[in-house]
Amino acid sequence: MSDREKQVPTAETGEEQERILVVDDDPSMRIALMETIRRLGYAVQGAVDGTEALERITKFRPWLVLTDLRMPRLTGLELIKEMKARAPQTAIVLMTAYGTVETAVEAMKLGASEYLLKPFSMDVLERAIANLKAGREEGVGLGQPVHQVEHRALLSQDPGMVRLLSTIEGVASSQATVLIHGESGTGKELLARFIHLRSPRAHRPFIAVNCAALPDGLLESELFGHERGAFTGAVIRKVGKFEMAHTGTLLLDEISEMNLALQAKLLRVLQEREVDRIGGRDPVPVNIRVIATTNRVLYREVEQGRFREDLYYRLNVFPVTVPPLRERVVDIPILARHFVNQSAMRNGLTPPVVSEGALAHLQRLPWKGNVRELENVMERALLLAGQGAILPEHCPPERSEEVTIPFVRAAQPANGSLWEMERELIFKTLARVKDNRTHAAKELGISIRTLRNKLREYREGEHSASSSPGG
Repeated sequence: MSDREKQVPTAETGEEQERILVVDDDPSMRIALMETIRRLGYAVQGAVDGTEALERITKFRPWLVLTDLRMPRLTGLELIKEMKARAPQTAIVLMTAYGTVETAVEAMKLGASEYLLKPFSMDVLERAIANLKAGREEGVGLGQPVHQVEHRALLSQDPGMVRLLSTIEGVASSQATVLIHGESGTGKELLARFIHLRSPRAHRPFIAVNCAALPDGLLESELFGHERGAFTGAVIRKVGKFEMAHTGTLLLDEISEMNLALQAKLLRVLQEREVDRIGGRDPVPVNIRVIATTNRVLYREVEQGRFREDLYYRLNVFPVTVPPLRERVVDIPILARHFVNQSAMRNGLTPPVVSEGALAHLQRLPWKGNVRELENVMERALLLAGQGAILPEHCPPERSEEVTIPFVRAAQPANGSLWEMERELIFKTLARVKDNRTHAAKELGISIRTLRNKLREYREGEHSASSSPGG
């Protein structure tokens, strides 16, 4: 061990749960990692290979081991296997510059909690450590991953979801187009960001386009850009989302909402990897990874003539289906506690206990709005509980037709109709987010399409009222 490594605090300087062991045969890499970890406030030691690491874990007893893949005497994968036999509760992060889908999947099968591709920034390392520490605090066991995506957690104990995340982590390192299918509120965009952050493009742009939020006339310009003077109102050149995502990842959210004419242009871009700005003379080459999401079954849309078959096959390289929350009932307790803790922090409150009765009650609900609905429900339950524990009565009743009415009435005038209360809530939310419909829909726990339909309904209602006699 070098003099610099000897200066790093050892087991005696930190609590057991704060100890981290770094295993790497590259001295400069090992020392850099150790110094970064020390600055984060953890006790840390280093080992030059897997054999030395196994000697150290008995005395040092780390809660987390970061290990390189290719090392003499004992490889990273061999070390994971040995450690899981000797210290099964220890979290393990595999680091490698030789990332493949097979390696990632094998590491996860052996018991690794995380997989980092070299070179990675110290911010990525800090986020990975924070994720695993959060998992311990949330009571999520190892092999039941907790992943952080821009301050939002992907928590799961469900075996199917855990397998899905492990597989996706391997695929993330490839250039394959990913098509994510799932109901509204299941976290499709969050999963797309997860893929981006686990890919070699993690430090490049991540650009999201909500195909359902933009009118057809604007979507083409948003995607491909336009030149000055290309059409009335085009007073300056506009760079499209494809160009903005160059060298990074482009998310086409709710792609099933795109019209057929624009689908044809999109297909050409995906095939040729170049875009034509509206009014432009020459195509612009782009280097991007495409991820698309949909809440519809696309092959059925193809059968109905609403989606191009050739575009479907171009997108469906690696299909992923996100299970609805009702099929992940085992995840409801950890998600509920997590959302309560997050909401308490935002509101400056002490996180309350979520009673076992409340958790059992939550597991019996249908969750048509999925994880997004659960997040909203737990924030409301926190506010209703005050300073006490969250009880079943603070949660929605099991009969779906009673879910929203009791909570809305408590804060609304008694003489207002439910239609009027709903309308007022939607307009207040839109005002608060400065008419950003995507943000408003997320806050309200509804899809952008539902929000558009509601606004159309309100406009038609106002038109009818103004055109009626005496109106």
